[in-house]
Amino acid sequence: MKKIIGFAGSTSSTSINKQLVAAACSHLHDVSIEILDLNDYEMPIFSVDQEKKDGHPQEAHDLRAKFMEADGIVCSMAEHNRTYTAAFKNIFDWCTRVDLNVFQERPMLLLSTSTGGFGGGNVMQAAKGYFPKAGANIIATFSLPKFNDHFKDGRILDSELDQTFKTAIEEFAKAMNEQ
Repeated sequence: MKKIIGFAGSTSSTSINKQLVAAACSHLHDVSIEILDLNDYEMPIFSVDQEKKDGHPQEAHDLRAKFMEADGIVCSMAEHNRTYTAAFKNIFDWCTRVDLNVFQERPMLLLSTSTGGFGGGNVMQAAKGYFPKAGANIIATFSLPKFNDHFKDGRILDSELDQTFKTAIEEFAKAMNEQ
C-alpha cells in the first residue's frame, strides 16, 4: 500500500492549511495517510554557529525519515508576510543542512490557502521555485482563496474551485501510482 505524508507549513493549532491537507487526503483511496504536525519537529533557531556547536537536531533527521518513507507528499503552505511561516522556514533550513534533497524526489501535491483573496499565492510561488531544488517532484498545485468563504466541514463549497481541487488531487494520485 502506498504511503502519503501530509503536512501544513504552519504550527497553528487551528491551521486552515492543515484542514486543506486533510481534505485533500480524504480524496485519496487505498493509501496509508499520516498527517504530520510541525510542532512535533520544533528545533532551535538555525544558525551556522548553532550547527557547528551542536550539529543537526534529531528532529531534522526524524522529519527527513518521514519523507523517505513516503510514496507521495501533500503539503499546504501557510503564508506570513508574503512568504513561509518562520516555524516552517526554520525547520526546512535545518532539514536542508542535513541533506538538500529533503523531499527525496517524491511526488508532491502543493497547496496553499489563506483568508485573503490571493490564497497564499506568494508563498505558493516561493515554494514552486525552491522546493524542486530540495527534491520535490511537484505534480500539481492548488491555491484556495478566501478560506472562510469557500471551505466548511472539510470541503470546498464553490463547485468550480472544488473541481479544480479534485483535478489536482487526481493528477497527484495518478503520478504517485505510476512510480
